Amino acid sequence: MLKIKKLLPLVAISLFLGCQDTPKDGPSKIHWDRDMCDRCVMVLSDRKNSVQLQHPTKGKVYKFDDIGCMVLWFDEEKIEFKDSAKIWITDVTDGKWIDARSAFYTSSNVTPMAFGFSAYAKKESIKEGEEILTYDEVIKKIK
Repeated sequence: MLKIKKLLPLVAISLFLGCQDTPKDGPSKIHWDRDMCDRCVMVLSDRKNSVQLQHPTKGKVYKFDDIGCMVLWFDEEKIEFKDSAKIWITDVTDGKWIDARSAFYTSSNVTPMAFGFSAYAKKESIKEGEEILTYDEVIKKIK
């Protein structure tokens, strides 16, 4: 009985670590309507405007309901790895994860926190006449 009591904490830790959702390459699985934004703590439910980033060395994943929350979180938390983090955003046309830094953005969209920036994998997907922004331009406008 004593041996079992000593093993229980090790088993619990092993199970916990085994359930961690830390991807080796590419975005992590989102548990829609359960995972929460790391800044505003709102539940992630908008499958076409969510963002996630991965710490460059630790692999920890941070999730956001809107690109605006991510940008403000960078500044509020004084995140030093913001330039080296892997960042993905969902394509507003199909909800697939794309590289946030190479995406194209428009600014007049309905987004969870009303920042209005939605991402597109292809420039051709954006309606003619809409202003097209780069990742860096979006970051500057949010600040």
